[in-house]
Amino acid sequence: MFAFTSLSLARQFLLMSFLILCMGMIIIGVWVGRQIEIGVANRTAAVTALYVDSFIAPHLQDLSHTDQLNADHLNALGSLISDTPLGQRIVAFKVWSAEGRILYSTNPSLIGRKFKLSPALAAAFAGEVKTEISNLEEPENEYERLKWQRLIETYAPIRTRGASNILAVSEFYQTTDELDREVRAAQGQSWIVVGAATIAMYLLLAGLVGRASNTIVVQQNDLRDKVSQLTDLLAQNKLLHERVRRAAARTTALNERFLRRLSADLHDGPGQDLSLALLRIESLAEVCANCVVAVTKGRAVSDDFRTIQTALQSALKDLRAIASGLRLPEIGTLSLAETAERAVRDYERKTGKTVTLAIGGIPVDAPLPVKITSYRLLQESLVNSYRHASGVDQRIDLKESDGQLIIEVTDAGQGFDPKIMKVDGRLGLAGMRERVEILGGTFEVQSEAGAGTTIRAHLPLTVPEVESE
Repeated sequence: MFAFTSLSLARQFLLMSFLILCMGMIIIGVWVGRQIEIGVANRTAAVTALYVDSFIAPHLQDLSHTDQLNADHLNALGSLISDTPLGQRIVAFKVWSAEGRILYSTNPSLIGRKFKLSPALAAAFAGEVKTEISNLEEPENEYERLKWQRLIETYAPIRTRGASNILAVSEFYQTTDELDREVRAAQGQSWIVVGAATIAMYLLLAGLVGRASNTIVVQQNDLRDKVSQLTDLLAQNKLLHERVRRAAARTTALNERFLRRLSADLHDGPGQDLSLALLRIESLAEVCANCVVAVTKGRAVSDDFRTIQTALQSALKDLRAIASGLRLPEIGTLSLAETAERAVRDYERKTGKTVTLAIGGIPVDAPLPVKITSYRLLQESLVNSYRHASGVDQRIDLKESDGQLIIEVTDAGQGFDPKIMKVDGRLGLAGMRERVEILGGTFEVQSEAGAGTTIRAHLPLTVPEVESE
């Protein structure tokens, strides 16, 4: 079996087609032989019926009024069997009565014996001429079995002259030598014709299959080359993808460092200048508050100083808020769960709201880019919920599945239509999506009017680490 399956498809096809054609040739030869046997048997039946009507029936007419044949008729039957051309081909002859008794036989020991009617004998008494190739298995064939293995057995009804009633049935046995010769000759001829046709068909199929096989081999080689090229491209693409992920992870960390520096620059630069200016304005405001003639366009100078002082205080407050929002807390040493808890505590402290936090089955630690993105995602989601849904029933679920961190932030606010969100292009949601996807994760928003909002993110837990400064 292994040797066959190891062959090419073309050779498998040629081998199987050769076997099938050979089987077909054998089957056709056997079928032709069988048809010849049937034809010869039918021809023998016709000749026997003519012979019986012409030569044997006249000597059996006494059976119409007696069940015995006189000596003259018995001698005449013996002469017909031994002297005529047909009789010379007959190796045994019997005459049967309707009761199954043998009235005459070339084997005298059978005369007078009674046997059960065979189907062919019964059909002959019904008026049919029956011929078959007998294997001599019937009890009445005990004499024939000693000399032959099979014979052509013919039953022919004997009728009353001038009437249709059947007096007896004659049974002839002929050898199958001539039949076997005809069958062999016809089978040989049929096998030669079928063999020639088979060889022609096989050669034609071999040519067609050979050409098709060569085409398939060429295409397989081309396909193998293309698969090899595609494999190389996929390997390069995987390498580039890893580089992109590594660069994205670095970008996430570097972006936070940049924001930290920007926060420090705002605090140490414009923030200090505004603080100094506010101190100077407060000093000048105290001095000018006692100036009686300090009136400008109907307003006291002290009023202008107070206005400038209020504006500077508001600007300094906003600047500090901006600097505080830009600066990420120190989460490098925190676990993943502690990072989420820190984001929730910061939000609750600033807004006074309460958030339900459910953490289950997450790793203790995670790469820094994942913790940064998780913190920013929770921070922005909670603030958006507070701003647009008043922070109603806020809940956070964190879990791990198939190497990914799954973050879900839900609320029971008024919700919104995500299609309108796509048209408006809200910066908060766009920023969260960009942060998640830059690490190779997925981000989705589920919401509808009056049914609250769910923000779901999947973050890979295996992203390149970035060295801290």
